[in-house]
Amino acid sequence: MTSASAVPHLTARALLLDMDGTLVNSDAVVERCWRRWALRHGLDPAEVLQVVHGRQGYATMALLLPDRPMEQNHAENRVLLAEETADLDGVVPIGGAPAFMAAVAALPHALVTSADAALARARMGAAGLRMPRVRVTAECVGASKPDPEGFLKGAAELGVDPAECVVFEDSEAGILAGRAAGMRVVGVGPRAGAFAPDVHVPDLTHVRVTADGPDGTIRLHVTA
Repeated sequence: MTSASAVPHLTARALLLDMDGTLVNSDAVVERCWRRWALRHGLDPAEVLQVVHGRQGYATMALLLPDRPMEQNHAENRVLLAEETADLDGVVPIGGAPAFMAAVAALPHALVTSADAALARARMGAAGLRMPRVRVTAECVGASKPDPEGFLKGAAELGVDPAECVVFEDSEAGILAGRAAGMRVVGVGPRAGAFAPDVHVPDLTHVRVTADGPDGTIRLHVTA
């Protein structure tokens, strides 16, 4: 991992943005819903919360209840997604996210999230953030992060080679997915620093985005 102060900028042709923990702080909702789920299943909520971030719900359930049929995980995940979509109390933007989203509005970028479309719209709306035109939500992929499928689909939809993309992520699963896709990763927030992103920033106030001339190069200027 490189600290923000050690790298003046990264260059890219497209940006692939996770949502929860990266653009939107939804930790309060996630903890409420998954604590209830853990207690219903006789699991330690603290242990559940160690693995839930970044993954689709069914994938978290498969890790924690390995002997349970996958169709049951998918069915219960649909219930949990509905609970999370209805609970927006405490959902706020990550520091710097409104200005960051305004800065990338005219640049190639996509939302790549483990949330489904309804939850993504609800949380981005609650945080007052613009929804990107290109988005890869849970319904769009067959495998959850840390599988790279979502990021590769985002790059393909933008028509950009994966090696020319930079991922913004906060979780271990997301950082692993970005790396597996052959992309560089900016880790955002306190969780990300432990998982060796290429650059780590406390929040998006530490990232300034500019575009250089007619070739479309995006420069990410990071500060401590």
